[in-house]
Amino acid sequence: METISHFIDGAVVASTSGRVADVFNPAVGEPCAQVALGTSEEVNAAVAAALAAFPAWSNTPPLARARVLFKYLQLCQEHTDAFAAMLTREHGKTFSDAQGEVARGIEVVEFAVGIPHLLKGEFTDQIARGIDAWSMRQPLGVVAGITPFNFPVMVPMWMFPVALACGNTFILKPSERDPSASLLHAKLLKQAGLPDGVFNVIQGDKITVDALLDNPDVQAISFVGSTPIAEYIYARGSAAGKRVQALGGAKNHMVVMPDADMEMAVDALMGAAFGSAGERCMAISVVVAIGDAGDKLATALKSRTAALKVDDGMAAGAEMGPVVSSAAKQRIERLIGEGVEAGAELLVDGRNFKVAGRENGFFVGGTLFDQVLPSMSIYKEEIFGPVLCMVRLPDVGSALELINANEYGNGVAIYTRDGGVAREFVRLVQVGMVGVNVPLPVPMAFNSFGGWKKSLFGDHHAYGPEGIRFYTRHKAVMQRWPNTASAGAEFAFPQMK
Repeated sequence: METISHFIDGAVVASTSGRVADVFNPAVGEPCAQVALGTSEEVNAAVAAALAAFPAWSNTPPLARARVLFKYLQLCQEHTDAFAAMLTREHGKTFSDAQGEVARGIEVVEFAVGIPHLLKGEFTDQIARGIDAWSMRQPLGVVAGITPFNFPVMVPMWMFPVALACGNTFILKPSERDPSASLLHAKLLKQAGLPDGVFNVIQGDKITVDALLDNPDVQAISFVGSTPIAEYIYARGSAAGKRVQALGGAKNHMVVMPDADMEMAVDALMGAAFGSAGERCMAISVVVAIGDAGDKLATALKSRTAALKVDDGMAAGAEMGPVVSSAAKQRIERLIGEGVEAGAELLVDGRNFKVAGRENGFFVGGTLFDQVLPSMSIYKEEIFGPVLCMVRLPDVGSALELINANEYGNGVAIYTRDGGVAREFVRLVQVGMVGVNVPLPVPMAFNSFGGWKKSLFGDHHAYGPEGIRFYTRHKAVMQRWPNTASAGAEFAFPQMK
């Protein structure tokens, strides 16, 4: 069985740890490969390679760095289906969904190739007599990304294209559940002309994560994953003096007003709740039905959810694949049971779902609850599976109170035809990304992605302008040339005259 290992200083390196973990094909419930679980010594070797490569790479003109990324962009476009097949095999999402993930990652590379313009500073002539001032942004050094299982191609591409374009060197620690895409990234970057040591991959688990957090030569950490781990990484990384952006979990709501286009809203909910089996940090897991919208939604969603085409992600016509692991399946089904015990009305039950010929696969069918209360675990916990909960409320004010009281603040949507209601909702909701008649308001690459509250730890959102600020330091410069006699020492605080 293939063992997926590290990529250090321009080459695939076999692990010396002797520790491995199985990589499963979730559709069949069987291992398809093994992944090495690295050691702190292997992490330190990757950091050393990145540190050695940093001076030359950071001194490479931004245009030359951008040209390497442009070649990588072309290679990614050529290898879209190869990336997508890896995702379907190791994560389980449908092949078309996987293709979409790769395309969204490529958009960040398209943004990063414009880095020469984006790194320009500001200049002020004659800020005082004989003095000019300007600012510049300079790279941090060695930076690292710790990425989740649900987007093993796209989320790393939120990080390393921007980091590399800014002149940093990068270490990627991908999820051990679906690690193959990380080595394809490394292969294509090398093929594009990226110097050895500038991009490295360390496979592993908590041991490798902690080694990155503790290594003094790692200047910054980017993370996407669950809130408890995000909080841990932020606290430990910050305590070690690192810059940290740690994107955590979510409990995303979609408010449906009585005047909404119900067909449009139902279509949006089906894709947003059940796409990628709900394993998205931007998935809609709670629909807030206002007034008489509830009965209309319940009727339509019940029939549509029951009719979902759940199959192997490579099967033609599949709308939803399996969840990523047996543990995920067990956790989701446990929470469904807790919802029933708490008194929520189970309209469609996805437990014990079987696919013919894939009986051992990690499948959970689409699940729909009505009459869900905020006190229930299915409302409070991030289920991260194909479970949609309906909460019924009398008005949009009540919906705002519910959403703003939630500990998460990643994404939210409202469906309405009333511009005034939508405007006030956008202004008052305490959530980082808001959609109006858009179910998954994921910003384009030239904006920035990030939530509020316990959905983000740190000051910077991901990619876009915020990504450039995260991966660079601001430097202010003041300059004067001696062309007149010195006026002598000045002991008062300097003033611009």
